[in-house]
Amino acid sequence: MAAPPARGWSGGVGLDLAPGPGGARLAKLDQRTPWRVLFPRPAAGEPLTAVLSNIGGGVLGGDRTDIAVTAEDGARAVVTTQAAEKIYRAAGSATARIETWLDVGAGAWLDWAPQEAILFDGARLERSLTVDVAAGGQLLAGEMLVYGRTARGERLGHGLLRDRWRVHRDGRLVWADGQCLDGDILAALDAPAGYDGAVAAATLVLVSDDAPRHRDLARELAAEGPVRAAATVVNGVLLLRFLGQDAAAVRARWMAARGALRHAAAGLPRSPPRLWLV
Repeated sequence: MAAPPARGWSGGVGLDLAPGPGGARLAKLDQRTPWRVLFPRPAAGEPLTAVLSNIGGGVLGGDRTDIAVTAEDGARAVVTTQAAEKIYRAAGSATARIETWLDVGAGAWLDWAPQEAILFDGARLERSLTVDVAAGGQLLAGEMLVYGRTARGERLGHGLLRDRWRVHRDGRLVWADGQCLDGDILAALDAPAGYDGAVAAATLVLVSDDAPRHRDLARELAAEGPVRAAATVVNGVLLLRFLGQDAAAVRARWMAARGALRHAAAGLPRSPPRLWLV
């Protein structure tokens, strides 16, 4: 008899930010174990910063996380994570699920800046990010995946990854994207017409009324350094992609591009959240 699928925890965060001193104030917070939200003192020039912390130490097959962040009209905030998220080897077919919803109001600025997710060999993850940005609102969202514990010489050889983005403007879908790696993942990562040996990939998305104005800057940022990168505009959404065979180099390029874009689009400092440097 086959073993039943693993049943993990179900937790998450509901965070509602209203305009206030320093850019935003906490209007509502729902946090369910193992997730907690911390509010460290922001660095000079930064708006309110919320830090999501998984006190469980990582994600296992069968675990489910739901994150919902709302920046109300006029609020300005940064939401990041305390550390890189570790997606551990799954037991059998048990799959971890992480679903995130971001809602950005008119005149609001939301910087969605989680640290990278590291997929251990044998991990199984289904992840989605769904956003809706009102007219006059601005969202800078970034996500990074590392395919294996590269610091230990491990690569993601098998498992499952389904990763999906959906971007809406005033409720209308303007950009959709997804990737699926299943089974023999290493073959796809090594394929010359696929990932060409990459061990990490990152995405940056800028959604604002004037996002296309920053296309030339984005292409200049994509052209810098050894990491493969490209930038384009789709339906008014500015997109940057990074792909490389060195996870640290991809992270550095991703961080630098994020800093340049947030400075150009919102006049904020170029520096990353301080926790990214710990």
